[in-house]
Amino acid sequence: MLQTPNLTRTLKLPSLVLFGLAYLTPLIVLAIFGVIAEATGGASPAAYLLALIAMLFTAHSYGRMAVAYPVAGSAYTYVRRSIEPRVGFLVGWAILLDYLFLPMVIWLIGGSYLNAQFPSVPIGFWIFGFVLITTVLNVVGIRVAEKANYLLMAFQLLVILIFVALTIGTLVGTAGTGALVSPEPFFNDTSNISTIAAGAAIAAYSFLGFDAVTTLTEETIDPKKTMPRAIMLIALIGGAIFVSVSYITQLIRPGGTFADSASLASDIALQIGGQLFAAIFLAGLVVAQFASGLAAQASASRLLYAMGRDAVLPRKVFGYLNSTFRTPVFNLVITGAVGMAAVFLDVATSTSFINFGAFTAFTLVNVAVIAHYLRQRKIGTRLNPVSYLVVPAIGAAVDAFLLTRLDSTAITLGLIWLALGIVVLGVITRGFRSAPPEMVDTEKATV
Repeated sequence: MLQTPNLTRTLKLPSLVLFGLAYLTPLIVLAIFGVIAEATGGASPAAYLLALIAMLFTAHSYGRMAVAYPVAGSAYTYVRRSIEPRVGFLVGWAILLDYLFLPMVIWLIGGSYLNAQFPSVPIGFWIFGFVLITTVLNVVGIRVAEKANYLLMAFQLLVILIFVALTIGTLVGTAGTGALVSPEPFFNDTSNISTIAAGAAIAAYSFLGFDAVTTLTEETIDPKKTMPRAIMLIALIGGAIFVSVSYITQLIRPGGTFADSASLASDIALQIGGQLFAAIFLAGLVVAQFASGLAAQASASRLLYAMGRDAVLPRKVFGYLNSTFRTPVFNLVITGAVGMAAVFLDVATSTSFINFGAFTAFTLVNVAVIAHYLRQRKIGTRLNPVSYLVVPAIGAAVDAFLLTRLDSTAITLGLIWLALGIVVLGVITRGFRSAPPEMVDTEKATV
């Protein structure tokens, strides 16, 4: 009798943190700096600080759930096990907005950068290149993708360090060391609590990655110990980079009104380092998008695998693992095919509804921790009420608030996607009379 291939445990703490940071894409803070600065009225680091605080509460909750349920599936699995299977399906469906379409957005942004530099080459060529190389690396295996990520992250962080150093040099050279200390980037005459909160709702997009790393739980060594640490480290390190880099950048370009917010970081790179650094900066942005796409596609394929294994999606396709590489090949190909749709879309349209799925999942994972606490209390297991009750309650409230701060287009598209998920759920549960199917046998060995 042939054994069904399983995901292989090979990842340690440094690898998980690396994958999470690659998913976050530290350079994204510069790529979308102008957008957040405009939304906040010139207080971008304040938006990132608020988003960091919100994400730390939620990261804590993801850590608690990773300990309770050390299996692939992330928010989908956590809510399904702690609250109710049907609700879990809808959370998994909502988070697909993030996991399935985020690689497409990442490849689209990378292709847009290259198309702007080489306008004679169609953007579809660049997107196809991103999709092909990323898919092959992920099919071959998580260890190969991990090694590629080390190189990509090293270059990306080097570009950030050079950008910050050149910015500091320019500020000191023109206005002295006193120019490095100012409260204006955090709060000024053109910013207020409402604008900062709106900016935080956008900035939270940059943190998507601490949660995605939980989809690699079944490929992690000692996940109950390693995963919670990785989640918090990813959020903290990413947040520190976002706040500090946006602070320095806001100093050199104060205010929240710009001629072209989308290309503002490239303009600053040209200002502080000339043509040579502008070219290096462009290369850094492209590398960052490639590294992020590598991690995003890996996470999307694992979420689809978890839902396919449970047979809430067709198991023969989505629950399949290649016997040689032990990777969800069909899911990787499907994610790549979805990515090719970027040829027909623009960045604004493709990113408008991603955060709806993320905030929906974040809110429900916090609620799942509370539900887990109450269930364990009923059977006599005592858990820390601060860790399992107070912290997730605050996290759920903050995430729900940020969800309401998304623009109307994002909310409308998100609700349409959720309504479609309800229809699918009704079909697979025969009119909601039964729970979505679950395949327990493949998971019992991972606990």
